[in-house]
Amino acid sequence: MKATIWHNPRCSKSRETLAILQATPGVEVEVIDYLKHPPSRDELAALYAAAGMTPVEGLRKGEDGAKALKGAEDDAILDAMAADPILIERPLVETPKGVRLGRPPEKVREIL
Repeated sequence: MKATIWHNPRCSKSRETLAILQATPGVEVEVIDYLKHPPSRDELAALYAAAGMTPVEGLRKGEDGAKALKGAEDDAILDAMAADPILIERPLVETPKGVRLGRPPEKVREIL
């Protein structure tokens, strides 16, 4: 099974999630450093839809740029995330079984 992780190597939750993926037999992991290679706005919308999340649930609320988005519509949040990927909560993991936000990291086991 292929698993794609949108990863930030400086994030402990992202590293823990990656470790779970790498330790799972039969999982081929594709690692994307999302700060260097961010998903497009459309990719983000599709990932959140597949995860059953709204863009606001995928927003990294502690970032300065997120504060300006309080109460914003989904389209504005997706536009902001595409323009500044630090606003994307991480890690996002996609497998053929679905998409999960690795918070907590164990959530990814649901799609393995």
